[in-house]
Amino acid sequence: MKVVSSLALMATVGCISLGAAASEQIVAVPLHATIYNAGHIAQATLTPLSSNQTELNLYVSDLPGNTAIPAHLYTYVYSGTCASHGTKAAYELNQFVNTDFDTVGVGFRLWKSVPVSYDKLRSGGYALVVRAAPADGNRDLFCGNLSS
Repeated sequence: MKVVSSLALMATVGCISLGAAASEQIVAVPLHATIYNAGHIAQATLTPLSSNQTELNLYVSDLPGNTAIPAHLYTYVYSGTCASHGTKAAYELNQFVNTDFDTVGVGFRLWKSVPVSYDKLRSGGYALVVRAAPADGNRDLFCGNLSS
């Protein structure tokens, strides 16, 4: 039931986001759970803001049971793919790490601004990594490839 509610939340948010910009410039990127967060789902939505800014909306169904609330999630954009990315992030998106708990559906959400163009993110071979806070083990929880 929790997965179905989470999927419904993501579908609803995705439909709302589509009205904000041309549909060919909005992309929903599925984020795959790592072994530390198995069974959970997440999605990132990328929307161009300007020639050098991309909006990132992150929706997470659930987190490991030992995660402190309010949850703090750290997000990074790495060059490469989820299967093989560098050790240093190309972009650290951690000015704000607090999540909003979604009281309508199930899950958590974050909004970020990535200081790079939408086209570069989509064509440059980047991966988005969502990581637990240091107090929660500093483990990668989700990863998704941003390339088109």
